[in-house]
Amino acid sequence: MNKAVFLDRDGTINVDVNYLYRIEDFRFIEGMPQFIKKFNDWGYKVIVVTNQAGIARGYYTEKDMNKLHRFINNELKKIGAHIDAFYYCPHHPDITGPCHCRKPESGMILQAINDFNIDVKQSLLFGDKMWDIESAEKCGIKGFLV
Repeated sequence: MNKAVFLDRDGTINVDVNYLYRIEDFRFIEGMPQFIKKFNDWGYKVIVVTNQAGIARGYYTEKDMNKLHRFINNELKKIGAHIDAFYYCPHHPDITGPCHCRKPESGMILQAINDFNIDVKQSLLFGDKMWDIESAEKCGIKGFLV
């Protein structure tokens, strides 16, 4: 089994600028690339789990978001770091109705656990909102608020 560190995106990896999708608006939170690299070096899968309601709201597309995620990984590669996978929820309950993937639900984490054969007892989650922590704890993963 693999151990993983789950990371929220906006407000945890990057400065939260509300509905981020444009590369020119992206800025890492200071120290995050090195933080990610440490977990890579320690043998953890690094997995992003992020609510992206801007897709449901029509502010940007999944293609726009995927382009940003490729950019993030390309920037991380410059220091020998990487994110193994990006899981996202494109829904918003007021627009698309309830779903199982939008945090504080745990659908994204459960999917990653299955996809990567994750040992929850050896895994961690870092997020900037209580719903991040709640989502992790539903799966038996220790969550840390940043």
